[in-house]
Amino acid sequence: MTEPLIQLGKVRREYPSGEGAIAVLKGVDLTIRAGEFVAIIGSSGSGKSTLMNILGCLDRPTSGSYRISGRATEDLEADELAALRREHFGFIFQRYHLLAELSALGNVEVPAVYAGDDAGSRRQRAKTLLARLGMSDRGDHRPGQLSGGQQQRVSIARALMNDARVILADEPTGALDSRSGEEVLRILEELHAEGRTVIVVTHDMDVARRAERIIEIRDGEIVSDSREQEMRTDGLSPAKTTAKHSGASPFNAWIDRFREAFRMALLSMMAHKLRTFLTMLGIIIGIASVVSVVALGQGSRERVLANISNLGTNTLEIFAGQDFGDTRSGRITTLVVDDADALARQPYAVAVTPTLSATGTVRFVAEEASAQITGVGEQYFEASGLTLSEGRFFDAGGVATMAQEVVIDENTRSALFSDTSGSPVGQVVFIGKVPVRVVGVAQTRQGGFGSSQNLSLYLPYTTVQARILGDTALRSITVRVSDNVSTSLAEQAVTDLLTRRHGTKDFFILNTDDIRETITSTTETLTVLIAAIAIISLIVGGIGVMNIMLVSVSERIAEIGVRMAVGARRADIMQQFLIEAVLVCLIGGLAGISGSLAFGTLFSLFDTGFSLVYSGGSIVAAFICSSLIGIAFGYLPARNASRLDPVAALSQ
Repeated sequence: MTEPLIQLGKVRREYPSGEGAIAVLKGVDLTIRAGEFVAIIGSSGSGKSTLMNILGCLDRPTSGSYRISGRATEDLEADELAALRREHFGFIFQRYHLLAELSALGNVEVPAVYAGDDAGSRRQRAKTLLARLGMSDRGDHRPGQLSGGQQQRVSIARALMNDARVILADEPTGALDSRSGEEVLRILEELHAEGRTVIVVTHDMDVARRAERIIEIRDGEIVSDSREQEMRTDGLSPAKTTAKHSGASPFNAWIDRFREAFRMALLSMMAHKLRTFLTMLGIIIGIASVVSVVALGQGSRERVLANISNLGTNTLEIFAGQDFGDTRSGRITTLVVDDADALARQPYAVAVTPTLSATGTVRFVAEEASAQITGVGEQYFEASGLTLSEGRFFDAGGVATMAQEVVIDENTRSALFSDTSGSPVGQVVFIGKVPVRVVGVAQTRQGGFGSSQNLSLYLPYTTVQARILGDTALRSITVRVSDNVSTSLAEQAVTDLLTRRHGTKDFFILNTDDIRETITSTTETLTVLIAAIAIISLIVGGIGVMNIMLVSVSERIAEIGVRMAVGARRADIMQQFLIEAVLVCLIGGLAGISGSLAFGTLFSLFDTGFSLVYSGGSIVAAFICSSLIGIAFGYLPARNASRLDPVAALSQ
């Protein structure tokens, strides 16, 4: 005689009850051979459903042995049990347990997805099975659009999808009218006639009599095992196995399962649109905040650097004395034009200009005002970053000939020429008693030391020395350093050069790059601070995702149970919920980035003096961040879903 298909030995199943345990199955011994049609009958609470769950590897016995085709199941891992369910068993449930989001055809296909069949072959087989059961015109209908009998037929087609050797039917007619119930029993008899092993759990004796063998269970023990009919061996065809695997490669099978998980995640999100949006909201706000803050920080930084460039970018200003406030600095006359000429010959110097300064009264016709008189070289305007509004700057020829030419700023134009409609260029103004002709108007310097409301006039330093001050000593020398040279290294080189020339260090250097670095460092610190606040909002959003996903798992326990019953691995369940969490965060991340860009567009409509500067790096980082949040905060709910007990999940 052939080895039994199913063999139970002293199987006991206990469940916790208070401080003790209650035994539902008490030492059950049972043998079922391939091709039998068996009915397990008993009243409610007798243990028949628990026995069926153990037979179908949905549950494990507390003690005893269970073998399928001689293979012990006690020590099998969860995925190995899933493989047994996928390859050997087809389940027909009293409550159908169809997935509401899928069509009839989609529900039938699910076991083949986890079996690794390719999409084309499983779709064709599902259509064939539905046609066989009289459901060919209902393939695109969802469970809610089908009658109870039609839903049970879909359930039967799903049980046959992987060409299961054993059909387990739990009260298959319990929720049906008599006509639909009769049709289901007829289908079960046909399946038995094909050579399949059919096990029906029922409390209805009329249903049980359709089987060859009736096993009665009471209080967790088998009390009778009778054979209504002789086991049929003539005319039985072996169970077909040709549809079990279509030969899809492992990679293609994984892609198929991933596609199914992705589709189910989208369907679940669409089924709960408001909840999905509220879940995304925290991510949207967090990502939008991070991207906007980085763009604001970059925009303000560039604005600060632009303002500093008006002071003179990468410049060194050399003053006589030990430091600002040195009372002896006025008596130090060693800082001279020759020092400027020597510095101009250095490779790191782009522009060098001597500087003198004085205050005086400037007058045009009847208008007069107190102004800052600055004597400079022709390279001063390049070194300091001043730009023209109109006219021109004086040149080296003007410096050499002590030309009586002056460049005024906008403040001076407003103070002296407010009553004239023409251009000040070409007009003659008096500095004290010295007449000078206006050759250009420079834009007012923004920021810097002192008020930007001061009136500033720029003349050749030779003119100031000879005609206004009568002194050859310089107030300072300004050196603009090449962009590819470190200002700190240039400062050290200037110090060494002038110390050698003077024989002592009787000067000090103001490095404007230090000012720039201090300001930009402060700006970056504030950006980091605000970004940290935005990141906190991202974390809060991630916790919201985890919370909603945990709720989603609790709402979809029955779905998880169905997927496990038809052979889904733990990794398949985890993948589905993890994909959903990542999708929520990715879509939220894209919405957040779009919101930030929209904010930038709106911000640019207002005259704020600077605009948001977006960087591709920050946007990519935000996108990656949203993905990582989905993975990090979606992992726990996904893990919890994958570790659910199949039988407990199905009972929900």
